[in-house]
Amino acid sequence: MKMGREQLYRLIEQAEPGEQEALERLAARCPWRQKFHIQPEAGLLNDPNGFSFYEGEYHLFYQWFPLGTQHGMKYWYHTSSSDLVHWKNLGIGIAPGGYYDSHGAFSGSAIEKDGKLFMMYTGNSRTEEWIRIPYQCMAVMEQDGKISKLGHPVISDVPPGYTEHFRDPKVWRVQEGYYCVIGAQRNDHTGCVVLYSSPDLRNWRFEGELGTRLKQFGYMWECPDYFELDGAAVFLFSPQGLQPKGDSFRNIYQSGYLMGEPLHLPNREFDHGEFRELDFGFDFYAPQTTQAPDGRRLLVGWMGLPEIDYPTDQHGWAHCLTLPRELTLNNGTLIQRPARELAAQRGRMTEAHEIMDSEAADMQELGGTVYELLAHIREDGAERFGIEFRVGPSEKTMIYYDSAEGKVVLDRSESGQGLALEYGTQRSRMIALRDGMLTLHMFVDTSSVEVFVNDGEAVFSARIFPEQVSTGIRLFAEGGGAEFQVVQWEIE
Repeated sequence: MKMGREQLYRLIEQAEPGEQEALERLAARCPWRQKFHIQPEAGLLNDPNGFSFYEGEYHLFYQWFPLGTQHGMKYWYHTSSSDLVHWKNLGIGIAPGGYYDSHGAFSGSAIEKDGKLFMMYTGNSRTEEWIRIPYQCMAVMEQDGKISKLGHPVISDVPPGYTEHFRDPKVWRVQEGYYCVIGAQRNDHTGCVVLYSSPDLRNWRFEGELGTRLKQFGYMWECPDYFELDGAAVFLFSPQGLQPKGDSFRNIYQSGYLMGEPLHLPNREFDHGEFRELDFGFDFYAPQTTQAPDGRRLLVGWMGLPEIDYPTDQHGWAHCLTLPRELTLNNGTLIQRPARELAAQRGRMTEAHEIMDSEAADMQELGGTVYELLAHIREDGAERFGIEFRVGPSEKTMIYYDSAEGKVVLDRSESGQGLALEYGTQRSRMIALRDGMLTLHMFVDTSSVEVFVNDGEAVFSARIFPEQVSTGIRLFAEGGGAEFQVVQWEIE
């Protein structure tokens, strides 16, 4: 049941007696609860926030509306991990309800300074006439884990030329101080990002708009992130309002990156290449990165999308985060691989080897609802070859290679309960075989799949909602042959 505005913008303290506990009981009974992804105990999860390494642990917050599965009064919920595998729920990190975040603590980032973790976020406030006023706020976490908000915003105004859609600060450090990028919308309703500088994280100066070649590229840019990797600059953002173009931009909203020369801070000019999507699946948005202690750049995204109804909504919860990914560069392309720490969750291993010619085979020794699977597939004349998984009497999800098109295709048209059907049931990406070989590295959870293709050249993320009895794996080759080497691990 859809909530009205007053219900959506309640604090937890304003909930009816037992309301939140009832949602948690409802969610706990849901057959699609995940086993190894970060998910809310109840309510709605969306953007990852404040991803950072501090005091020997990774800290990862997420947007959380605790009293339903619509977007309402947002909190920051706090999780932490020492190994990127086992995450502890630590409860509310930032609670809204002050003057400057009266209608929600929106997205932001975190950075360590002077032995403390500083969290910069957008305070969402509304007037009685329901006019939005955004403030860029700061909260500070001490070494004992206690978090307190500063009494006043660190950026109080929206600069001239921009609308009230002004949010999601991402902070980084340079030798002379700090910079942050903020997602914005110009007065002509086109998206962009602006840059601020600060000597101390508390006093910020507006530097101006980030200079890109994308002058008319959607109506809003959300969740910007800037970092440098192996001498190149990478700028992530989530533009809203792009029109589909071939296999690209098929979801309601997109997430992607620009790569180029390091940002020239004095004039804010960014010399970059084309916009590329980060994930070619159905459910990926608002990614955020951090740097690991060993220098690796790690990324986590929201495995969901705004303004889409999901089958778990009726069960009192919605959405999860992706697994952590390691980012590297290869010939000007961003490569995403599952974080190496995830190998620690591997349990019993099963191997299979099949040579197929215009046939399909059910793999009795493989299958399940929760597992990691690595397949090396050598093409031998097949017109189409791949894997069907979560196979049941009337369900299956398919990942396959179309040799004529030169594309990898993820098909969830028969995955179970459908969602976002108006945006289609297939996602495709042009990918070349490597010496006739395709590699699929899959992480299958109760209601999701993440597929890393050709060692991270492309990733497909999707939520799927099959019946619990749909556990099979089937290999197939059509119109010719293919050889499969498959390893599956149970996930403990």
